[in-house]
Amino acid sequence: MNLQGKSAVITGSTSGIGLAIAKALAAQGCDIMLNGLGDAGEIEQIRSGLEKESGRKVLYNGANMMKPDEIAGLVKAAETGLGKVDILVSNAGIQHVSPVEDFPIDKWDAIIAINMTATFHLVRAAVPGMKARKSGRIINMASAHSLVASPFKSAYVSAKHGLLGFTKTIALELATFGITANCISPGYVWTPLVEKQIPDTMKARGMTKEQVMNDVLLAAQPTKQFVQTEEIAAMALYLCSDMAKNITGANMVVDGGWTAA
Repeated sequence: MNLQGKSAVITGSTSGIGLAIAKALAAQGCDIMLNGLGDAGEIEQIRSGLEKESGRKVLYNGANMMKPDEIAGLVKAAETGLGKVDILVSNAGIQHVSPVEDFPIDKWDAIIAINMTATFHLVRAAVPGMKARKSGRIINMASAHSLVASPFKSAYVSAKHGLLGFTKTIALELATFGITANCISPGYVWTPLVEKQIPDTMKARGMTKEQVMNDVLLAAQPTKQFVQTEEIAAMALYLCSDMAKNITGANMVVDGGWTAA
């Protein structure tokens, strides 16, 4: 695969899935606009390291995914700094777990804003350029929770269901412009954020690390294996390829069999 000359914006790309996608795209010749949270020094190390390793242009923009003007500014900065936006990966997301009657209103608003509404603002800003070039790839990071629910995750499940519906809608709107729009829906992915949850869960539940991983985190995944970030990046790469030009409005599920039941 050769993405030489292409440019990509990836939100939530300073760690985890987003960073894996950024590395995979850069390795195939893509210029990259990173976005996400973290220590400024560490982010600069990531940016400069990826730029040196790939030989591609790598920029960073710290747009807040709860602020529509900053989201539009992120796309504009990419169009200015990279020349265009050929690939848009909406990956930023947050989570909060609570019974619905106790669910904090500010947490609900933030999850809906970052996990769903931000994608609307990103797409709205990027589509005019894609339409003008008659080419584009939009990839929205959903979740197994775009298809099934879990208790105490009302905001997250609502956002991911909504994201899938939004993706299907824009796929239909953009189908004659050479632009595809798809979701990737992972199950539990092994990331630093997941790994950090394990010690607290061990303490709270009186379990071993293995029990937490198998009986709590992987309870819904028949394979009893975490999805790796590189697997999600490989799926994203395929969706960006010419071979995927007729895949649009799809939900590419990578969940170890979670939603098969």
